[in-house]
Amino acid sequence: MSDPKTTGRPRTLDTGNLAPLESWLARSVDARTLAITAAELLPGGAVGENWKLDVAVDGGAKAGTHTWVLRTDAAARIGVSLDRADEYAVLRAAAMAGVRVPEPIARAEEADIIGAPFMILGFVGGTAQARRIVRDPGLATFGPDLAEELGRQLARIHTIEPPADLPFLAVPERRAARDIVGDLRGLLDQCSDPRPALEWVLRWLELNAPEARRITLVHGDFRTGNFMIDGARLTAILDWEFAHWGDPIEDLGWFTARCWRFGNDALEAGGIAPLGALLDGYNAVSAEPVSEREISYWQILAAARWAAIAVLQGERHRSGREPSLELQLTGLMAPEMELDAIDDIRRLVARSE
Repeated sequence: MSDPKTTGRPRTLDTGNLAPLESWLARSVDARTLAITAAELLPGGAVGENWKLDVAVDGGAKAGTHTWVLRTDAAARIGVSLDRADEYAVLRAAAMAGVRVPEPIARAEEADIIGAPFMILGFVGGTAQARRIVRDPGLATFGPDLAEELGRQLARIHTIEPPADLPFLAVPERRAARDIVGDLRGLLDQCSDPRPALEWVLRWLELNAPEARRITLVHGDFRTGNFMIDGARLTAILDWEFAHWGDPIEDLGWFTARCWRFGNDALEAGGIAPLGALLDGYNAVSAEPVSEREISYWQILAAARWAAIAVLQGERHRSGREPSLELQLTGLMAPEMELDAIDDIRRLVARSE
């Protein structure tokens, strides 16, 4: 992911006219006055833009100086992602469940303040750069503990069940996996080129879809690169724009799929640790323990989902709607994901014979 200035996207926030945002923020935190002393566009932003704001607050519970993050939609959104107002509500629900997330501060559902809906979160220090994390020289020492903590965090996310105060999230039928396969077919229908290998994988997933044991909140993009660490310490779970109700094992399959190990293929838990470390943390908190075998189907679905998203990203570029080298290169990744899914199906079928 890269800065909009390198992808041709216009910036959402006009740093030359911050007065409307300052006035709105002052009202939102009950301050007498509020000044934004610096605004910096952070790296990332295929789905959302993230701006680091240094603010000085006079009066109210937030009096003092702070570093916050303004998160808003990028110029072109993926249709299945939440907008910032809904993502903010999910963050609040996660925070109430004890999940380690940036502090939710305020949200604006209207577009007239900066030109798009947005939310304000507390700034969290550390790094989320996946390739830097999986190549850290100290990974062998801290990786298992980090994976165990991530497992505990996932289990806390999965304590949130309908009817939590998230009415914008549709509750799926019991065959949550089959619902996802249907959604992926819908994504492919938006693309101009046929994908026979991916269609074959989707058909296998449809025929072998497990029943969901229960329906919980699912992060939807829980992977290395979407959590922040400071040294060896987990500081926050990030990027909740794909949150939905579903089978909790979906998150475990996504996190452990080969496509999110960033070259550390032997470390199945996100390229940072063996799978057992993740499950030790998860099963220590979850009321319903999960086995390694149960995750296999969801790893195949994860590869198929990432393949479909990659195809859609490439289509955004090829259609001329959003010319971008980043999107073009993402589109070229689809065959690798298709091969991952087919190889995983072959291995799973071989183990079952």
